[in-house]
Amino acid sequence: MAQLSRRQLLGAGLGTAALGILTGCATPGVTSVNTKPVIPAAGGEPVTITYWAWLKDLQNVADVWNAANPQIQVNVEWIPGGNAGGYQKLYSALAAGGGPDLAQIELRTIPEFVLVNGLVDLSRYGAEEYASRYDKTLWGQVQYAGGTYGIPQDAGPMGMFYQPEVLAKVGAQPPATWEEWAAVGKELRTQDAYLDCFPLADASVFTAFATQAGANWLKAEEDGWVINMTDDATMDVARFFDKAITDDIVQTGYGAYSPGWFAAAAKGGIGSVTSGSWGDALVQGVSGGEGKWRVAPMPIWGSTGYGSSYLGGSTAAVLANSKHPREALEFATWMTTSKEGIDAMILNSGIGWSPAPEFIGTTRLEPSPFFSGQRYNEEIFVPASAAQNQDWSWWPVTQQSFNILSDGFRKKASGTSLMDSIVTSEQQIMTVFRNKGLTIRKEAS
Repeated sequence: MAQLSRRQLLGAGLGTAALGILTGCATPGVTSVNTKPVIPAAGGEPVTITYWAWLKDLQNVADVWNAANPQIQVNVEWIPGGNAGGYQKLYSALAAGGGPDLAQIELRTIPEFVLVNGLVDLSRYGAEEYASRYDKTLWGQVQYAGGTYGIPQDAGPMGMFYQPEVLAKVGAQPPATWEEWAAVGKELRTQDAYLDCFPLADASVFTAFATQAGANWLKAEEDGWVINMTDDATMDVARFFDKAITDDIVQTGYGAYSPGWFAAAAKGGIGSVTSGSWGDALVQGVSGGEGKWRVAPMPIWGSTGYGSSYLGGSTAAVLANSKHPREALEFATWMTTSKEGIDAMILNSGIGWSPAPEFIGTTRLEPSPFFSGQRYNEEIFVPASAAQNQDWSWWPVTQQSFNILSDGFRKKASGTSLMDSIVTSEQQIMTVFRNKGLTIRKEAS
């Protein structure tokens, strides 16, 4: 991902007043902590750092660290998922001059925290020396304003979880391309089954498909942001799913991992789900499913695009009011790259894909009884993590943009195409940028 300057992130002429309305809360700081002198190490004095996260049982992971590092102790406090209240709690704490040392922040949300001066630039504390330990795509997604604003914690390279017995009803193998996917989906409808579902209420899934096809919706240039959501890659994906929905070869009545999905999957009414690697834990919730599922690569868009995409992913970011950023960085890199940290996170917190390409986790090196004895992590997700669109970058109003897209996609049921919704949504997103004091223009065709 291209390095973005702070001026690019802000857009031409954006002042501190606009920063405040960006997230709908008080500006945590009108002066960035990153313009102040670096905070020295504790110098041998014992310190305690706090970490707010929505991962379950993360204190158990911290306790592994605490046992070996008496000088740096970590206390974990659980918070709701980001958009379920966690982010608002973080913004409120920052605005009040407090908050934790570390916080779990999604990759796609990092730019919003950067714009309100909410995060420490970890390159000032030596983060770059750890860069080689991380997946290049993920490391690129924490690089903004010439600095490093989070430590990748987990991710979701995509693959296809499928039921061989369901596909065998029409003599099919896992489709290698999306065109083959449509053909298999059409055949399965003759057996009263769907190959997959398409969530109209969650635009992040469509975004992942467009990313795989080569889309790059937002770019930052010296005079502000440039948007292009109607490029060929995006519109081809939209046209494809418009037809798939119209032809009733994809289920839109429920989304993946919903109660309706689990019921259909258990009785063979759903043949597959194209999802992030973290979907393995959810698929294992299908009643009677052990030994009936396998994993295949994500279908590709013909000869163009990328071999995989990414769905989800979060960071451990150091918040602006931290008194111990060096120590927080030390713990975050241990947690996300050491064998002890990664294994503890998988065991206790069920994290998504490890951001460290050198070690995916001990249990993920073993064959899976549920997935028919397949070593799917090594076979499918290791290559998937290396076959992603590295040019994609997130923008300062990502979640609001997803909400706009989802609202538009819901109109498919009343006859509005996905393609038309994207055109309309692009204009609405540009308005959101401008209302928040950000400069944006449409990319010239």
